[in-house]
Amino acid sequence: MSTSPIRGDWTGQTVDGRFPLLEWLGGTVSTSVFLTELQERQSQKGVLKLISATVGQAKAQIDCWAFTKTLSHPHLMPLLHTGRCRIDNASMLYAVTDYADEVLSDILVERPLTPAETGEMLTPVLDALAYLHKNGLVHGRLKPANIMAVDDQLKISSDRLHVAGEFGNPFPGPSAFDAPELESGTIAPAADLWSLGITLIQSLTQLPPLWDRTKPTDPIVPASIPQPFADIARGCLRSDPARRYTLGEVKARLQGAWTRPGPVAKPNRTPHAKLGVAALVVGLLAVAGVIAALQFRSGPTQPTPAEVQTDAEQPTPSEAAPPAKAAAKPSAAQRMSPESAPLPPSVPEARTLKAAAGNGAIATRVLPDVLPAAMESIKGKVDVSVRVTVDPGGDVTDASLNSPGSSRYFAGVTLEAAKKWKFKSAQADGQAVPSVWILKFEFTQTGIEVTPFQASP
Repeated sequence: MSTSPIRGDWTGQTVDGRFPLLEWLGGTVSTSVFLTELQERQSQKGVLKLISATVGQAKAQIDCWAFTKTLSHPHLMPLLHTGRCRIDNASMLYAVTDYADEVLSDILVERPLTPAETGEMLTPVLDALAYLHKNGLVHGRLKPANIMAVDDQLKISSDRLHVAGEFGNPFPGPSAFDAPELESGTIAPAADLWSLGITLIQSLTQLPPLWDRTKPTDPIVPASIPQPFADIARGCLRSDPARRYTLGEVKARLQGAWTRPGPVAKPNRTPHAKLGVAALVVGLLAVAGVIAALQFRSGPTQPTPAEVQTDAEQPTPSEAAPPAKAAAKPSAAQRMSPESAPLPPSVPEARTLKAAAGNGAIATRVLPDVLPAAMESIKGKVDVSVRVTVDPGGDVTDASLNSPGSSRYFAGVTLEAAKKWKFKSAQADGQAVPSVWILKFEFTQTGIEVTPFQASP
């Protein structure tokens, strides 16, 4: 099996004769995620991830999935189905998991977690990681996009686990969540501790810590991080894996200095809250084994576009709210992909562009080629919007900056990338016609997301 391009326009096809691709939810260079339907569970939605892999990678992934399906832990997302398939003569691997109600990355788009919420979140994550390590596995990419709630139970993803001791870096381009030793060494449980440290800081600040991967220094833990989380983060983010905290040391530090809070009163909410939900509830096991409820809440804000995690390792679909509601809950397409679908109707620009949307489609996406140092220099985010004119054959004939953003460098690389996009022709009266698209690129330290809109015809 050679690597094959994965396309978002496969909606409507069926995988393995039983999993319809109902809606494209986003993806990366080597993966694409679709909403599907689980036939064994009446009217229950699931998530299907397509993965492109070489022959060697495919065998290793199939073997790892076979072992993963034997695992059972309350805070580990189970693999329901896995296998190989062909779509349009492209060989793929696929994995099916449950529909997730919310993901931590969505919460962090709106606001950071409180220290109490962070402590509640860490407990089940540590338990799940300990279970994986005991079984000779490493999660490999723990991050907010892979921490989610399913039926009021917090779970971490399991579709891309790795065998401890596996050699080399399995990820296409390292991110802040990848331990430095993954670029040249083997994958060990210590790598999950590094990812945990980055996740901890991002949960409390909404941003990963400052760190120069090219230098033998540890990431800078922000002074605003309260105890015991500051000490835990420093212990996890030691560049030398032999000096990092173990899971046992993290648990001891957490339980020795943090006390479970009592019930938190629900704040008043307005219909303009960006996430558009009354409360985001994640069920967690209490220390004594009693289930407690943790609510991730967002305060009143003006509607703004949802930020998205880069890797889209574990997308989670969300149903659209009825038209009568003032603010709609963002779909998984907005939440999970660097190549996301249109913004929720709560964003005025999205309403305008969706109203003018035509019947074309995207055939090939090209992400800007950005220097790592430039990505690491981002504080917050950089937005660039490009307007492209597409001929009836689907090729870009003209590209111009619709909104250049705050950086000439990012505007330049974005414009060059947009010129390389390919489209499926828009149709009018049965004939292929030219079209105009707006491509909204958003850059953060953790990656790039793209939101395309067809503006005409």
